[in-house]
Amino acid sequence: MQKYFLAIVPEGVFQERVTNLKLEIKDRYQAKYALKSPAHITVKMPFIFNEAKEDKLLEKLRSFVAGYQPMEIAIKGVKTFGERVIYLGVKADQNLFDFQNELKTYCKRELNLVDELSDRNYHPHMTIAFKDLKKSQFQNILRLAVETEIAAELQVSHIVLLKRVNGTWSSYKKLDLG
Repeated sequence: MQKYFLAIVPEGVFQERVTNLKLEIKDRYQAKYALKSPAHITVKMPFIFNEAKEDKLLEKLRSFVAGYQPMEIAIKGVKTFGERVIYLGVKADQNLFDFQNELKTYCKRELNLVDELSDRNYHPHMTIAFKDLKKSQFQNILRLAVETEIAAELQVSHIVLLKRVNGTWSSYKKLDLG
């Protein structure tokens, strides 16, 4: 059995900028948990699947994703979930919400995946610090993130299947939209 999840994973300069911010947070404040995955926007929460049937998983996901057109999203602003998570805000039109909702239903029906609470209450975001945040450092990390001013408008042409390998999440397979 292996752990996977599905996400929008920006590439290039934007990915580098977010990764550099996460590295700076790690170096300055020892909060490194967000570095266990590339910068991403989750569309299907982590799930366990039989690795021996990975080809079936990929075939089903490719078939589903191909039925959707590329989307545009904007990433702007820094927000928080209490004092537990610091993230970049994601502004998306209804297409992303419809895609995520239909993906969640498809995964439950076709792949027997559990419908997680976070799948049902979808709030697209890009986490930059969480889990190992110290309360005493929270405001400093938040200030750094705001001052870094990371923003972008992105064309989403594929979704990525990420796979957990040796305790970190790696981009494993791209699944093209449309």
